[in-house]
Parts: sequence; C-alpha cells; structure tokens
Amino acid sequence: MPRRHLHLTGAAGTPLRTALRELRTELRLPEDFPPDVHAEAAEAARNPAVAGHEDATELPFLTVDPPTSTDLDQAMHLERRAHGYRVHYAIADVAAFVRPGGALDAEAHRRVTTFYLPDGKVPLHPTSLSEGAASLLPGRTRPAVLWEIDLDAEGRAVATRVRRALVRSRAKLDYAGVQQRIDAGTAEEPLALLRDIGTLREEREVARGGISLNVPEQEIVERDGGYGLEYRAPLPADGWNAQISLLTGMAAAHLMAESGTGILRTLPVAPDGAVARLRRSAEALHIDWPHHVPYAQVVRSLDPKRTDHAAFLQDCTTLLRGAGYTVFEHGDLPAPAVHAAVADLYTHCTAPLRRLVDRYAAELCVAAAGDREPPEWVLAALPALPREMADGTRRANTVERECVDLVEAALLKDRIGTVFDGYVVDVKEQDPATGTIHIDDPAIVGRIEGGSTPLPLGERLRVRLTQADPGTSKVLFAPA
Repeated sequence: MPRRHLHLTGAAGTPLRTALRELRTELRLPEDFPPDVHAEAAEAARNPAVAGHEDATELPFLTVDPPTSTDLDQAMHLERRAHGYRVHYAIADVAAFVRPGGALDAEAHRRVTTFYLPDGKVPLHPTSLSEGAASLLPGRTRPAVLWEIDLDAEGRAVATRVRRALVRSRAKLDYAGVQQRIDAGTAEEPLALLRDIGTLREEREVARGGISLNVPEQEIVERDGGYGLEYRAPLPADGWNAQISLLTGMAAAHLMAESGTGILRTLPVAPDGAVARLRRSAEALHIDWPHHVPYAQVVRSLDPKRTDHAAFLQDCTTLLRGAGYTVFEHGDLPAPAVHAAVADLYTHCTAPLRRLVDRYAAELCVAAAGDREPPEWVLAALPALPREMADGTRRANTVERECVDLVEAALLKDRIGTVFDGYVVDVKEQDPATGTIHIDDPAIVGRIEGGSTPLPLGERLRVRLTQADPGTSKVLFAPA
C-alpha cells in the first residue's frame, strides 16, 4: 500500500508547484500521449465495443469518490433482500475501448499505472477515456463489467454473477457528504445500506483475521496565503466503501480459482521478526497489546485522529511489504495464494482506469462466469503481467516518496533551527541514536539523527530542524 498520500489544494503559482513540475521531468514520467494513442482513444470513445452488453440502465447506481475525482472506476447499487442483501457493483469496462495489440494497449503496458502527484496525476489512459467516455460519470450510459453479489443476513457472500452491461449512474457522491447524510439519518436506501453492508463486511473481516489499516493521509492545505501540511483521518464511510471493493476482489479471486486460470494479489504472512519489532514499537508508544491479542484486533482498536495511534498505524504498513501479483494456470494455485492482510484469496479488478492488471482480471472473470476459455490476448499477456505490475508499482512508490520529500522540504526550507514537538516512532537497531520522528504540526514524518544518546522510542521529544532543501536534501531533525 502507499506510504502516504499527498493532495495539493491551492498554492497556485508557488515555488512548490514549480518544483513538482521539475520533479516530473527528473523522474522521467510520461507527459502527453502520442498522437496515434489520442487518435485511437477518440475513435474508441465514439465507437466502444458494446454489442454484447446487456441493458442494466434501470438500476440507479451511485459513485462515492473524492470530490474532485472524474476518473470513476466503480458505481454501486445496494438492495435489501428477504434473507440478506444484493450488491450490484459496476466496474468501468476498459476493454470496450482498448483494442488488444493497438496503440492504446501498448501505451498502457508502458505506463502500467496512474502516477499520483500532489498537483495532479499522470494517467494510465488518455483523459478522453479515463475522465470521459469510459468513466462512470453521472447521467451517462457507460459499458461496465457488472458484478452481482448476494450476501446473507450476516454479510457472507453466498452467490456471485458477473456479466457485461450498460449502466447509468444517477449521483456522484463524496465521502464527507455520504458520512454526513448517514450520520444525520437523511440517507435513503440504497445509500443508507452502505453502512449496514460495510459494517457487516468489517465484522466478517474480523472473523477471518483480516485487517484494514486506517492510516491518516497527509494533505497540503492553504494557510495564511501559503500552504501547510495536515493529517486527515479516514471516515467510516471510507472503510465501508472499501469493503465493497474488497468483497468484489475476493469474489473475483475465487471465481478465477474455480476456473483454474487467473492472477492473484498475494502477500505472505509477515515474518516473526517484523511482528516482534512492531510489538516493541507499540510498547514504546504505550499502546496496549497483550500477548494473547492478535495484531488485527489491536489495529482495529486504534483511533487515527490520535497522534500516537496515527504513528503506530503508519508503522504497521511495514507488515504489508512484499505484496505482489501471481499468475496461475491449470488449477495450480500459487503458494502462498492468500493475501495475508485480506486473509483470503484476493485480486485487483475494481480500478481498470488506473491499473493495468484490472482489465485482465475482469476478462478472466467474465470468461469464468460464462464457462468459456479466456481470450487468447489475455492468456498471452498473463506471464509478463506480474513483472510489469511490480515495475510499475515500484515506480509509483518512488514518485510518492520523492513527492513527500519534496513537499516536506519545501514547507520547512525557511525554518532551519526551529524546534518542533513529535513522537519517536522508529529507532534503528544498529544505531539507536538514529530513527524517525512523527511531527504533530506540520504533519511530517522525518528522519532524526545527530544525538549522543539512544532515542526514546515511543516518547515525545523536542527536535530541531537541521536540514531542508527541496530537490537537494531531505528533511532532517536532531534532538533539541
């Protein structure tokens, strides 16, 4: 999972925006799409391949995304039924626009994923598709891969169907608005069911030993004519919405497993040493973690709005390292096949506008649901997909890491020598005078070194900023 998210709101015309533009060049990120890709996208937007799509436009779908998002991969419609619930989940049908072996397809394989920067994104597909003809925008009829998942009264999946269909979203909602309406009791069905189903799925997650980390996001905000960094704790609605995506990813993985061919998102169980280190961090942060209590239970008890809990949640992301993609054929599931954090078979299939592998997972699932062999172009691409996705993910993580370093350094470049309060959230075993500090205000997680005594892991500490030079050196603190 990403280390931290950064979103730039405002700060137009500042040196920060200039530095971010320069960073794109330095990291050799793709700029505009080649003319043949634009031409193919324009033609596909006019004439998508929808001949075999059923008509499901009678279902009043809605989307839940950040307020400024226009690349809308998913739309949902939730129903209460006699013995449980039905989840309709429409995923943008990118294959209706991308011709295998064409210019669009080749460019998607070069990019692999959408790259997110604080001042915007570098999209996987031209915006004429990703924010236009293929996006599940409200009031527009769009081709989709339509999942229909039935749940019992306790939220267990009991039946799954998937087909191609034309869908029409009725409303584009954002997390804060959804949370406000549900909390106020003004949300009507099907929106009101998001809390009911999301809560049941969270309970099922607990039962199977899975875990979702509610890691606070760093957000760049306008402040006093400039900008600053703040933390934004996820809302419950974020988690409920994520559960619908997780449900679909698990359903897709099981469907592929039953068919004998697929690509899974896998994560091995964290080694004992990593868990032991996390226990030491919890003890230092005064987070109660009895030896008989599972890690997942401890994480669910944390409040991401508390600084010490937010610091521990950020530390918990280290247990998610090692995730990858694994192809299987002829019914031979990989070992391990399970994603340790999901605690079940899982795949990525709900964000095809932004991630290459999801288009292939969708094709495998549609074929499996129809008891057909996958298309030849899918089978031919499968062996190379894990490596392509690994390279793309590594590059996306580099982009994010460099953006974090740049923004933090830009924010603090004029404050060398200033003293800040924070928590010591990590200490190097080989050099206990070196570690990581979690600053309250501004919202920064930075390196600390230069002291003569071991750092007090988990304790509050006053630190002095010693280094911050955008584009040259990262933020560095020393004990005050």
